[in-house]
Amino acid sequence: MKSSLINPSTGIYPATDYAHGNLVTGVEKLLFVSGTMGLSPDQIAPASLSEQLVLVWENLRRILDEAGMGVDNIVRLTSYMRDGSYAEANRDARLYALGGRRIPTTAIVVETLEPNWLIEIEVIAAA
Repeated sequence: MKSSLINPSTGIYPATDYAHGNLVTGVEKLLFVSGTMGLSPDQIAPASLSEQLVLVWENLRRILDEAGMGVDNIVRLTSYMRDGSYAEANRDARLYALGGRRIPTTAIVVETLEPNWLIEIEVIAAA
């Protein structure tokens, strides 16, 4: 698999901590991960956003591992946040989890199904 970021330098606003596009070629497998929450194995959501962000990334790593992949295989990510004020912490957690690697990313403010679910992240991974 080869991954190439697509970030035109003219005629469009600049991408900051994400990429406008990611051209992926030579793919053998794709993994589409449903919205994954910051829940513990016993389905408990910690009270704080920072704790949920740690768990959501642990959960994503576990799903990726089961498919024989890792966070370096993530080619697209969508975050669903209960509150817009979570954007900076979510961005920082994403950049940390991805080792600073930029990918196409969208963050959306939503009403989650349960009020204590503060963040949900879905990804697409390729290998």
